[in-house]
Amino acid sequence: MGSTLDSTEAQTLAVIDRLYDTYPDLEISLHFSSRLELLIAVILSAQCTDERVNTVTADLFEKYDGPADYANADQEELAEDLNSVTYYNNKASYIRSACEDIIEQHDGEVPDTMDELTELAGVGRKTANVVLQHGHEIVEGVVVDTHVQRLSRRLGITEEERPEAIETELMELVPEDDWQWYTHLLISHGRETCTAINPDCEECVLEDICPSSKVDNDVDLASNEAW
Repeated sequence: MGSTLDSTEAQTLAVIDRLYDTYPDLEISLHFSSRLELLIAVILSAQCTDERVNTVTADLFEKYDGPADYANADQEELAEDLNSVTYYNNKASYIRSACEDIIEQHDGEVPDTMDELTELAGVGRKTANVVLQHGHEIVEGVVVDTHVQRLSRRLGITEEERPEAIETELMELVPEDDWQWYTHLLISHGRETCTAINPDCEECVLEDICPSSKVDNDVDLASNEAW
């Protein structure tokens, strides 16, 4: 009980299979109706809950329509519209700058390549992956958010700490057809059971193959600290 399978590959596949059975109805939790709205929502979601972002964008997307509205928005007014999300001043600046570039360099359309997306203000590889996957239906990598980072380490799938290094390893271990949904499987499990502070190990479908299980182990491999 509470130990990994014989290989990291077998461990990864077992985790994926069990979580598919547990969470059959996977979907992105951010609300959007266009690629630009998706981009903005993902920028806002950095270090902020999707639930909070959805609350803010419900009004934001009614007020602003298209990249020109954001690019021409007053910085202070846009920041005030975002003031219940983390780092709202910075995010307002990122959104304005990104929309200026979308107008000037991409004919008003959200670009569809990793290189072009990551050149936009406030857009790193994680954000770009989300926009590609759910906006353009292009799967080029694995989105590594805090849930994926925590659970992939906790479950003994990776020992890497940086999101970029974790993604590189996951792209070797996770079947390509599962790249997009691996993220949502771990997000669902991270919210429902394998929470950051007090995971419900006794009720977890992965407990018997989890080397961080509190039932049998003393250390949380996500942090390498004692429970």
